Amino acid sequence: MIETNRPNLSPIQSRVRSRVKRGLSIPGITILDPDGKILEDDQRKLFRYIAQEGRGADILFGVGTTGEFNRMTNDDRQRLIAILADEVHKINKGLTHRGRNPVEGWAGVTAETKSLTLDNIECAMDSRADAVVIAPMSIGDLEEVVSFFHREINDLFEKRGEYIPIFLYDNRDIAVHPGRQHIKTVDVKRLSRLPFIFGIKVSAPRHVLGNYMRGASHYNDQGEFAIYIGNALLIFDVFHLESSLIGLVREYWNRFLMHDTLPVGVVSGPANVLPREWKRAWHACYTGDEHLVGVFKEIFKDFEKAQIYTENGAPVEKAIACFKAALKIDGVVSSDTVAPGTPDFTEGQRKQFAESYHLIKEKIIRMCPPNWVSQGAG
Repeated sequence: MIETNRPNLSPIQSRVRSRVKRGLSIPGITILDPDGKILEDDQRKLFRYIAQEGRGADILFGVGTTGEFNRMTNDDRQRLIAILADEVHKINKGLTHRGRNPVEGWAGVTAETKSLTLDNIECAMDSRADAVVIAPMSIGDLEEVVSFFHREINDLFEKRGEYIPIFLYDNRDIAVHPGRQHIKTVDVKRLSRLPFIFGIKVSAPRHVLGNYMRGASHYNDQGEFAIYIGNALLIFDVFHLESSLIGLVREYWNRFLMHDTLPVGVVSGPANVLPREWKRAWHACYTGDEHLVGVFKEIFKDFEKAQIYTENGAPVEKAIACFKAALKIDGVVSSDTVAPGTPDFTEGQRKQFAESYHLIKEKIIRMCPPNWVSQGAG
């Protein structure tokens, strides 16, 4: 968990380590029955599966974009927050018993309005989640980002006499206003100085990532401000070690764009299906193991291609439907129902994906270290 030397720590922060959590964050999908209701037993199995007894997620992130948060009621969001926090505590009891590092449970609390978002923050605090994640550009009635955090969220924490760590989330795909797709860099600079803002997840190109790096490094007076890569495959570029002259020039340019800093973690939706593989890939990228980097990059590229279908002459991504179908094929969950509005398979596409996924699994078994092939739900 997260530890800080800042005053007035809540019971959540008082139990934790000295820095933000590094490594693999998996934004869990939400398991639904055919009527769109959360299947609690299956949801808990999913969280246990992506934890992989300590060999999978370092952070279990629930109620995010991959979890279809914007396609469910707020009551269901709060129910999912409670399930996540409770299951993480159970997982950690087992990990502690085995002498393994605990995982963290981060709750997405973004809602249609500021009021509902504040309600969800309180739900996460009451449930004893480790942190919350907020996508400001997805809150419909939010007009001024900084003032919402300085005034309304800060007032909530002062009223309760405690706070919970907050991570920002920047993703133009879920922004509600077309003209405001990213959090302004100047706003990130200002927010990074707040004692309860610990970092940002960025689902954006490298130059946007670099802008946030610069803002955090120049204005974070109170401690570490963490950057997590949201476009997961970008880690293979960010951490790539060059050897040729042209490659070295490219690497120095990339370091310039990233302001000579590196992200502390990656947020991977596909890791719902392949948690051990993504955990090992992160380690390989961070430590510069070029052989394994090449192995995992090939596998993950194949998995990404399997999520794209052509409809009416145009490519359509169906990532969430693919994640759910793969987990059902593997027997982790009993339902692959997607929420209304989420792109779903045609029957022919479902069969096509199953065939592609079978080939990918064969390649994983053939090419990956045996201890880093994901195991059943358990």
